[in-house]
Amino acid sequence: MSSSSATAITGNVAPAIGFFERYLTVWVALCIVAGILLGRIFPVAFQGIANLEISRVNIPVGILIWVMIIPMLIKIDFNALAQVKNQWRGIGVTLAINWLVKPFSMAFLAWLFIRHLFAGWLPADQIDSYIAGLILLASAPCTAMVFVWSQLCKGDPHFTLSQVALNDAIMIVAFAPLVALLLGLASITVPWDTLITSVGLYIIVPVALAQWLRKALLAKGQVTFGRIVSSLGPYSIGALLLTLVLLFAFQGQAIIAQPLIIALLAVPILIQVFFNSGMAYLLNRKLGVPHCVAGPSSLIGASNFFELAVATAISLFGFQSGAALATVVGVLVEVPVMLLVVSIVSRSQQWYEAKA
Repeated sequence: MSSSSATAITGNVAPAIGFFERYLTVWVALCIVAGILLGRIFPVAFQGIANLEISRVNIPVGILIWVMIIPMLIKIDFNALAQVKNQWRGIGVTLAINWLVKPFSMAFLAWLFIRHLFAGWLPADQIDSYIAGLILLASAPCTAMVFVWSQLCKGDPHFTLSQVALNDAIMIVAFAPLVALLLGLASITVPWDTLITSVGLYIIVPVALAQWLRKALLAKGQVTFGRIVSSLGPYSIGALLLTLVLLFAFQGQAIIAQPLIIALLAVPILIQVFFNSGMAYLLNRKLGVPHCVAGPSSLIGASNFFELAVATAISLFGFQSGAALATVVGVLVEVPVMLLVVSIVSRSQQWYEAKA
């Protein structure tokens, strides 16, 4: 595993991907179907799991995210973070997409599709609420899942960690004013407990734990360290797939009850993901940013912090609101679509690195 990161940074041909990664699209499709079916067969059990929350952050999903990202965080050497200062162009592109493009492009897409093109197929009294939910979704950059996307596209882990930390710091002060501006409200009640809990649960604690494990494993020798870290890879993929099962089991009822509304709300989300990731990817190429930085930069610029978006939508508009449903659609779309973006980024590496 450690050699794959080095390979990505030097720009050489990446090693062959594993069995799970090779057929990840198949596993994702099976998990989506399994999640919906299990949610229908055992609704009470999955409702109980969904209710295991702290500050509206689901604990089982949080644990699975730990299993996903800790093996990736173990490989990060904090002494090498200083090299990120040379990647200021990639950081600049990501910040511009996250804070200057994505929220505003989603506001436009929501206005275009929800208020105009799709209005005839949607409940009239929920139009404003749907638009608000989509704006909330686009106004919070992704945190934990970015480590998964970066790993899958052989991204620079030091850049990814630095960019996520920077986004989190900006989000604490910029999320509420940005949402207030786009929703046209005088004030927004941000669920600070959710924001703080999520940052602690998905960033601070797993980073600290991973670095403790890294130190303990390195004390046993580099060979042992490499062997153990490599063996943890399948657990990350397995946790990703199990997370997908849980998410679709939680929301299976809504999918079956309102399939047309789910599909219509997914359209601006899909366009936004491809538009923002594509813009970030092309800007990085234009600026001569290495592929191992451009990959996670474009993925961070496209994915969303859906836990915060869902919590904010519920606190502002209610659990049964159109805003809450719109953010939930973001949860459903996130993993399959981001895996497709990862595939595009990985397969286009030769084109990206080709000299004009």
